[in-house]
Amino acid sequence: MAIDLEVLGSATVSEEALSAMLTRRWGTRSVALLSAHAAEFPYDVPSLTTAGRFAVTGTALVDDVQREFSYFVKHIREWSLSPEFAFVPVEIRKWARTTVPWRTEAEVYSSDLAAELPPGLVMPDAMVQAIDDLSYAVWLEMVDVDQSEWDLERYAEAARLLGRFAASGAVRAVAETVSHDFRIQSYVEGRVRHDVLPVLRSDVWDHPTLTADFGELRGPMLAAAERVDAIAAELAAMPHLAAHGDACPNNLLVRPDGTGFTLIDFGYFRLLPVGFDLGQLLIGDVQLGKRNADDLARRDAVIVEAYADGLADEGESIDIELLERAHALQLMLFSGLSAVPVELLDRDPDEGVRRLVAARARMAAHSLRLMETTATSE
Repeated sequence: MAIDLEVLGSATVSEEALSAMLTRRWGTRSVALLSAHAAEFPYDVPSLTTAGRFAVTGTALVDDVQREFSYFVKHIREWSLSPEFAFVPVEIRKWARTTVPWRTEAEVYSSDLAAELPPGLVMPDAMVQAIDDLSYAVWLEMVDVDQSEWDLERYAEAARLLGRFAASGAVRAVAETVSHDFRIQSYVEGRVRHDVLPVLRSDVWDHPTLTADFGELRGPMLAAAERVDAIAAELAAMPHLAAHGDACPNNLLVRPDGTGFTLIDFGYFRLLPVGFDLGQLLIGDVQLGKRNADDLARRDAVIVEAYADGLADEGESIDIELLERAHALQLMLFSGLSAVPVELLDRDPDEGVRRLVAARARMAAHSLRLMETTATSE
């Protein structure tokens, strides 16, 4: 029997624990583990609370039949253990430790949420493994994923299901139990005040990589930055429903059989302003350079309408103008203001960089237009 899980470090489990996990997953009385191998999982999206990502594959004997298994293992920790925490000013570190939720995934995967999801949404089989007081690991079954490019129909279906997810009473009941207290104002006092605003008020606008695309946005974005407290207050006053918290396409895994999506990465799951999940659904791939921003306005209109339909499917009546305004506020606060791609400024401005800078600028411009067009006359 070849068992090699050494690369997992503190996230490893015993052979007995892995066998028990498979026994539960397959609904059988016993499993004879034959092999297991762990390797680092390639993933280029950084996370403050993720210490490592791994793939575990192997074989086991089940009722005299050899079966293969695979798991995605994520080692999650408090973000004070992240290298990035060293850049936090000493005087605010005690407070800063509390601003990034890290226990939520353990709570979600240990909850009844999987059984409460609307039809079309599922969660992978999961096991939470305690490591110490500041970290744990989540073992998730590897699921098959349709990797084809998202079209408007897929975006609409995702938005409709996110609307049902938001309005579901059963989902909301689980969301009310999470321990983290992430709030709109805490995001402003944390990332916006200490990271985003200093960039916007600097001379970054003069960088040659930015001038062509961001030049005309400097004034409007600085004006929006001066209104950040008012934007946050208006958003926080909106009706709150359940939200995944990071509903980008990366976290909505398309099921190959056409039956919907597998949800992952629940770090910010809780009650949040209505429409909160539309922001990342719209621009998640744009931020990463996986999709251009040419069709933002069209996709935006489609997903807002579909989300509203999902709310209605669950009996939730929200005025469409209020939903549009909440979405505009969320997009500006969480994505528009931070659209300036400072992480690209030390790279050669090749075609890929120029394309991503242009997409980010269109994202910021779209956020500004939504803020203007959804504003009330009061």
